[in-house]
Amino acid sequence: MKNWKKYLLPLFAIALMFVSMFPSAASAAPAFQMPFPCGQVWEGQTRTDHSPANAVDLNRADDLGDTVVASAAGTVSVVKDLGSTSYGKYIVIDHGNGWTTYYAHLNTQTVSVGQSVKQGQKIGTVGSTGGSTGPHLHFEERSNGVTQKIVWNGAEILYWGTKNYTSKNSCTSSGVAGTVNTAGADLNVRSGPSTTYSIVGSVADNQKVTIYCQEKGQSVTGTYGTTTLWDKISSTSNQYISDAYVYTGSDGQVAPTCP
Repeated sequence: MKNWKKYLLPLFAIALMFVSMFPSAASAAPAFQMPFPCGQVWEGQTRTDHSPANAVDLNRADDLGDTVVASAAGTVSVVKDLGSTSYGKYIVIDHGNGWTTYYAHLNTQTVSVGQSVKQGQKIGTVGSTGGSTGPHLHFEERSNGVTQKIVWNGAEILYWGTKNYTSKNSCTSSGVAGTVNTAGADLNVRSGPSTTYSIVGSVADNQKVTIYCQEKGQSVTGTYGTTTLWDKISSTSNQYISDAYVYTGSDGQVAPTCP
């Protein structure tokens, strides 16, 4: 055919139209989970007058300082403090293909720009900074800068209203890695979350441990501050150490709550 070009160009235009109508699978959303450790229950509120649209506010009792974790794996793109306005202290994680998540009104930020984070990794703590009137986490999922309706564990949350949600973020039996730091001394391992429980073993300074679950117990002061969290370091028996002595992979609840 001598005039094949006049047929090819219209066909090419039609092909481009179909490509634009059906985005590639690469732009699909990540498998987002709640931005809190496995097993925690939080009240999520969505409002028609929320700004920006489709964001969710998350609360539970006495949540100031509670651990916030990455909803999905990605790279930290923003760590900012806007002072007493707007988001206050907030973090943005880039998940690729135009997808980002926002974590606002934080009390502390424990990651830096450019850092790679895993799903379920601690990135900060709940606060009441910026334009907040009380401790809570403001959370967003965005696609190419536009806020989307929140999806956790493959299901869209309630719009509009208030509902309790249970986190399934990084709910695995393999546990969370940690390293004990006691500034030199061995640390007693207890049979329960208090120094009143019997000593059932010890771990040496700089020894690596696996935290299978965590529960509230006696307040203990250690090398890395004061905590009421106790880490169960055996999957088969009751062996607990104070979270105040674990400085890698913990320092705040990052493993599931013990049953």
